[in-house]
Amino acid sequence: MPDLASLCGEKLHTRNITINTFAAPGGSIVVEGVLTDDRLRETHTAAGGIRPPGRVHHMIVRFRVEGPPLTITDISVEMPTAPMAECRRTLEMLSPVKGMRLAAGFTTAVKKRIGGPRGCAHLSALILAMAPAAVQGFWSMAAARPIDLAGGQGFLRQFLEDTCYVWRRDGEQIAALKQRG
Repeated sequence: MPDLASLCGEKLHTRNITINTFAAPGGSIVVEGVLTDDRLRETHTAAGGIRPPGRVHHMIVRFRVEGPPLTITDISVEMPTAPMAECRRTLEMLSPVKGMRLAAGFTTAVKKRIGGPRGCAHLSALILAMAPAAVQGFWSMAAARPIDLAGGQGFLRQFLEDTCYVWRRDGEQIAALKQRG
């Protein structure tokens, strides 16, 4: 197998996604996702023009999560930089995400509601990246206090069960959690 790092030539494009989670009133959180795309060389457009290097996308999504169960209760979108003015028409197309639960099936539901011609591929990708970060952020807030397994084992398992190999339903960690609770 080739060492792919040795094949890297001129850098062409950079995408950055940054996600931050903030405590909000009432025990909820606000998750902020920022996506930027920078083209690092001159490119030709589909319309036959030439675009200089620079920022192509700068998008910001914020959503509020309340729970349990973890539910998106509000969403806002900004698009400071977009390649075409028409892109900004997609800002209101994210409203179907409001009310969705951050649970199994979230990715499929997002793609069904706002994917393809119903929305923006970049905003959809950002929301899909934000969901697991929202769970981590909510957990960070909840775990700032000692965890009462007797009263909250179901809540704890909601965050962990089947999220990865280590926390698989039939794995050692979930079995140990069940024994402690």
